[in-house]
Amino acid sequence: MNRPRTLYEKHIDSHTVCNLDDQGHVLLYIDRQVANEYTSPQAFSGLRHANRKVWRPAATLAVVDHVNPTSPDRIATMPDPGGARQVSSFGENCRDFGIELFDVLDKRQGIEHVVAPEQGFILPGMVVAAGDSHTTTYGALGAFGFGIGTSEIEHLLATQTLVYKRLKTMRVHVRGELGNGLTSKDIIMALIRRIGASGATGYAIEFAGPTIEALSVEARMTICNMAVEAGARGAFMAPDEKVYAYLADKPRAPEGALWEQAVARWRELYSDPGAEFDADIDLDVGTLEPMVTWGTSPDQAAAISDRVPDPLNEPDAVRRQDTQRALRYMGLEPGECLSDIEISHAFIGSCTNARIEDLRDAARVVRGRKVAAHVRAMVVPGSTQVRAQAEAEGLAKIFLDAGFEWRQSGCSMCLAMNDDVLSPGDRCASSTNRNFEGRQGAGARTHLMSPAMVAAAAVSGRLTDVRSLSEEA
Repeated sequence: MNRPRTLYEKHIDSHTVCNLDDQGHVLLYIDRQVANEYTSPQAFSGLRHANRKVWRPAATLAVVDHVNPTSPDRIATMPDPGGARQVSSFGENCRDFGIELFDVLDKRQGIEHVVAPEQGFILPGMVVAAGDSHTTTYGALGAFGFGIGTSEIEHLLATQTLVYKRLKTMRVHVRGELGNGLTSKDIIMALIRRIGASGATGYAIEFAGPTIEALSVEARMTICNMAVEAGARGAFMAPDEKVYAYLADKPRAPEGALWEQAVARWRELYSDPGAEFDADIDLDVGTLEPMVTWGTSPDQAAAISDRVPDPLNEPDAVRRQDTQRALRYMGLEPGECLSDIEISHAFIGSCTNARIEDLRDAARVVRGRKVAAHVRAMVVPGSTQVRAQAEAEGLAKIFLDAGFEWRQSGCSMCLAMNDDVLSPGDRCASSTNRNFEGRQGAGARTHLMSPAMVAAAAVSGRLTDVRSLSEEA
């Protein structure tokens, strides 16, 4: 009788070409990869130098998203010379190697981890790799995605395989009904706070439980996206009827008899009863409050009703030192109420939280209100299609009437690689995934939170419990 297997084991077993040693290294077949203009140039240069071709060009989708400007009027010209070289070189490489490219002016353009799912390019059961750590996002569809380095991108393009080491498995069982104003962003931030920024290092996380099942597919993407901030190399969820419904009308999804055959196979993608995990975590979110970060690591987070922690109360010397450094950088004092912290900027965007559901959440908070006079607020949709849908639904008008900038799609201020950059001392309420020192600009200070919480901060001018605004409405 076969041993019960986890969903992770099923993915890896079905894609293993051969075992390489007794340490867990395998040659792994990769179904799909997504390339961007920032992490791929050296890989293409390596292929040219070795006179190699791309093995399966149709297995790669290329997207311009990192360095393009997001100004309200879409332009093809990159104002930054370095960015212009990256984009032009990327286009040349895609043409020469036969890879489909969604360039800046393409109506399908957007952030890779938003675009690939909305195109149906990622399907349950697939193993996906890309030169971006947040490739874990695709786990929400029942695929297994992980980020790779430039040398690995070259190897993948040339062979459609990677040398891969099996991970340990962690199951996170999430239960409890989310209260008013709570989102999947709060769930994943609570998990990261609990286990730490390295708590899942060496693991693939499977999220399960009634709370996960109740979430939409887009909300699940947020959780899988940010699992990497706990150190996970992969994160996913068993596909269900919501996933099949999400994929059914996507341009690249199977059709007709092929669709029926695919769904029948996808229904087998779950962890077998009795499958053993290397670690199990139970997370009760029934009493969870909206979360915000106060420090410079995603695990330095707290409920909005809490205060800035006192490093002297931290018994661990390393964490005490990390807290002291974070508070110096963030310009905060121990004991300060998080809800008293004023902001200068509010940013809604990124591959974590820039899908249509995220914009709807934020617009509900913003409707009928105005951005605080001292705050610059921006909305950067995750894709051109999301932008068009938001305009059709009237969301763009709500944001514009409130005083938000309504911009074009791209990574934007998530990592400040274009002209969307904060200045030293600026403090931003952000729906992004990382709050490292300098992440949004040298000397800039970032507080992570859900899009609805960003919207609340934008209209209040400070970090604010979004539930208090709901009560005022």
